[in-house]
Amino acid sequence: MDTKPGDIVLWSDLFLVVVNKPSGLLTLPDGYDPALPYISQLLEPEFGRMWIVHRLDKDTSGLLVLARTAEAHRFLNTAFETRQVIKVYHALVAGCPEWDERRVGLPLRVNGDRQHRTVVDARKGKPAITNLRVLERFSQWALIEASPETGRTHQIRAHLAVAGFPILGDALYGRDEGQFIQRVALHARSLAFPHPVTGEVISFQAPYPEDFIRVLELLRKQI
Repeated sequence: MDTKPGDIVLWSDLFLVVVNKPSGLLTLPDGYDPALPYISQLLEPEFGRMWIVHRLDKDTSGLLVLARTAEAHRFLNTAFETRQVIKVYHALVAGCPEWDERRVGLPLRVNGDRQHRTVVDARKGKPAITNLRVLERFSQWALIEASPETGRTHQIRAHLAVAGFPILGDALYGRDEGQFIQRVALHARSLAFPHPVTGEVISFQAPYPEDFIRVLELLRKQI
């Protein structure tokens, strides 16, 4: 992957770096193949030591904030834990919901089956809430906005799948839909959080990557 910091950095100051992560780039080093590129490895030559605040799956594109100081890292960790951060994702899904908005509050257990998926588990699962809104409908697909109130691993993917609308390209939770896209069609669209020094709420929006735009345009032709 030939990605340079200038290709992905949306904003930075002495305390934070906000990036539009491309699909295929890891948030953290791979435990099995440490040679695979990851986000802080890419940024640290220019920005110095980075602290990971939150994660995106390798396939997921979109907004990621990294801390440049230990103090900023602690502040943002607390902000995420106390739900002071507003995260909005866009997903292209199989199926066309009849509802406009839906709140999914099913508890989730991470690594809950032989496929290491996050599964609904009323007894052992942890609380998980995802707010869903239909942004656009197509003949057999939809563009959905997902706003998670909690941060469970694979939460949006699991909640959409159990709702009957798996994300395109998500072979783990639905079907591959490889004729449209070669990865999970999930994009971290917007992010808002308090700045660790000023306390001012700052917000960002990440444009869709080319593969997401291409599928969206294809689906619009099939309405």
